[in-house]
Amino acid sequence: MGMGFLGEHSPRLDDKGRMVLPAKFRDGFAGGLVLAKGQGRCITMWPADEWSRFAEQVTKASQTDPQVLAYQRVLFSGAFDQVPDRQGRITVPPLLREYASLDREVVVTGKNTVAEIWDRSAWQDYMAQQDDAFADFSGVVIPGL
Repeated sequence: MGMGFLGEHSPRLDDKGRMVLPAKFRDGFAGGLVLAKGQGRCITMWPADEWSRFAEQVTKASQTDPQVLAYQRVLFSGAFDQVPDRQGRITVPPLLREYASLDREVVVTGKNTVAEIWDRSAWQDYMAQQDDAFADFSGVVIPGL
């Protein structure tokens, strides 16, 4: 995929829930993508091949643990596969628009191997909380860094 999905972009949703993908992200999603519920009431956009790897790991997890089963059910029942149209547009299904409280103003953010779609004000609130912690951070969150 090259550089990965980076940055913050501000497309808009139209009346039908359609959105033009950020130009920088189009190549990464050209082969298809999956939209699914993400943590923090956002929507995760997975390139089709990344989704396949992730889905395989999730499916291999315990088939008896109620928490794992609940996660699998919520994840897979709320996932939608798409191929962007010629204009680079995708449609965010009503179920996911409701989950992430999306109106017109959205933010699409890169998270390297995936991208996320947030309601603009929800994203601004989230980042306002996280930026201070990030700036002051002195410990190790990520093993090996």
